[in-house]
Amino acid sequence: MKVSIVGTGYVGLVTGACLAEMGNDVLCLDVDPNKIRILEDGGIPIHEPGLDLVVARNVKAGRLSFTTDVARAVAHGTIQFIAVGTPPDEDGSADLQYVLAAARNIGRLMTDYKVIVDKSTVPVGTADKVRAAVAEEIAKRGSDARFAVVSNPEFLKEGAAVEDFMRPDRIVIGADDDQAILLMRALYAPFQRNHERLVVMDVRSAELTKYAANAMLATRISFMNELALLAEKMGADIEQVRLGIGSDPRIGTHFLYAGCGYGGSCFPKDVKALIKTASGEDHDLLVLKAVEAANDRQKMVLVDKVIKRFGTDLRGKHFALWGLAFKPNTDDMREATARVVLAELFKLGATVTAYDPVAMPEAERIFGDEPRLKYAQSRNAALEGADALIIVTEWKEFRSPDFDLIKATLKTPVIFDGRNLYEPALVRSAGLSYEGIGRGGE
Repeated sequence: MKVSIVGTGYVGLVTGACLAEMGNDVLCLDVDPNKIRILEDGGIPIHEPGLDLVVARNVKAGRLSFTTDVARAVAHGTIQFIAVGTPPDEDGSADLQYVLAAARNIGRLMTDYKVIVDKSTVPVGTADKVRAAVAEEIAKRGSDARFAVVSNPEFLKEGAAVEDFMRPDRIVIGADDDQAILLMRALYAPFQRNHERLVVMDVRSAELTKYAANAMLATRISFMNELALLAEKMGADIEQVRLGIGSDPRIGTHFLYAGCGYGGSCFPKDVKALIKTASGEDHDLLVLKAVEAANDRQKMVLVDKVIKRFGTDLRGKHFALWGLAFKPNTDDMREATARVVLAELFKLGATVTAYDPVAMPEAERIFGDEPRLKYAQSRNAALEGADALIIVTEWKEFRSPDFDLIKATLKTPVIFDGRNLYEPALVRSAGLSYEGIGRGGE
């Protein structure tokens, strides 16, 4: 099938590459010539494990190509995926200007039947706006070209997006056009050979499903973080509690890990957008407001622990920080806890040496020439001259460090572990103080 993808960001590039992998003829459009230049030169503008190999293989095979030519992209695909950004407005609502601009371009240039697929995470009712924008452009030309609008939300995890797309646990299609449903079934048939994973529903339900999924996951995280803070006060261990409740099949084991707050491009933005959408319907999402407030508080927990140990005047104090990305296997620092921790430490007068396997270039872009922030080329190098170690991201290479080396290097032998990577007894047996999340101190 011929497929066009509008937007070569995280969602668009993964979608285009994986559809090409299954034999489709995919053309990816982006109005940013720098992105297209990088892709045409064999580079990848985002960090996503395995994506570079899929892109390279399909470009070489002639199934995946890139362009800045809007007319070419509209002419190419019967199926037109809109996968552009929907950044939050100042009021928290999703900004649809790029989605609607893409829709208008398709309506302005299409000459035959198109299935226009909303792949971007968009509020309920966006398909209606896309349909109206396309219809308006077609009417201006006096054309009788037919089209359908479909909602096909993505459920990709950063750091595992290729695997998620190639082996999905569900494929949600929101549509009311029989021909569009038939084409979407054909497009996704290679991804569900073992058993049916495609769920067809009305468009608005599909749009709400994406927000509901992310809101549910964010709720589980904030709930466990709230319990972790309570566990600290009561002398309980949140990891033992996690094992106890996770063994209940009604609850399950996923997204029950206490930590120093969620971040990234999805959960914070989508929770805000769903709260805003509900307020537009005169409905107050009390639980999600609490989820958001709890997460904001949780991002300060590590700083609070540092203050409790070293005081509020951190002038002359230097900290090692392991992890900058909001999660492992990505360089994404949007809404990352590390940003909050660094900003607060700087306010209190501290300096920091940070290490992250892939996100340091992104940190340099964000913080610029911030004099209080240095970067190390290894986890151990970051420890040199530090008063204490703060762990913010649970990269695999942080899981089994040399505790004797850490104790010998740090001026004050204390680890502030924002991801509960270690067993407290093991760390303390090496002569280090250990501050986890909900695991007790010292």
